[in-house]
Amino acid sequence: MANTSISKTTQLLRAWSAGDEQALAELTPRVYRELLRLAGGYLKNERAGQTLQASDLVHEVYLRLVDVERMEWQHRAHFFAVSATLMRRILVDRARRRSAAKRGASPERVDLTEAFDLSPERSRELIRLDDALNSLAAVDPRKARIVELRFFAGLEVKETAEVVGVSPETVMRDWKTARAWLLAELNR
Repeated sequence: MANTSISKTTQLLRAWSAGDEQALAELTPRVYRELLRLAGGYLKNERAGQTLQASDLVHEVYLRLVDVERMEWQHRAHFFAVSATLMRRILVDRARRRSAAKRGASPERVDLTEAFDLSPERSRELIRLDDALNSLAAVDPRKARIVELRFFAGLEVKETAEVVGVSPETVMRDWKTARAWLLAELNR
């Protein structure tokens, strides 16, 4: 059953890539729950009472995805990897803006997408992790991509291997090395 579901999702992604708007309409409810799970993973350490909801983050990602001109979706894992990358970028950008505002930067107009509320501690952690991941990408882009896919997108080893184009064993080896590198970088 899972293979049929994955196969249908991939078919819909490819049809959407080809410009079929009906495919997008059918795809959306199919992937929405998984996107909510990903967004929830990003937000699980937020303080109680914060205003950002997983559905808000998913909707922001959706708006960015439908704006993309003719993305060539390879498969389900590729879609979720891109979605997770967008979630990360959205949250890091907001954390950086919030941090800049606290340092006395001029106030900005706030719209609905700016209403996301990250705790100050989480904002700093997210910025530090993003900086460390960017440093890793400068040294070894594949390891950084594997971290992004495994940690942020929540992809399994086999799915990550498929997206990156390496064996599952290589993914595990790179995953372990990258985690150790990031830990050392964050503990500086």
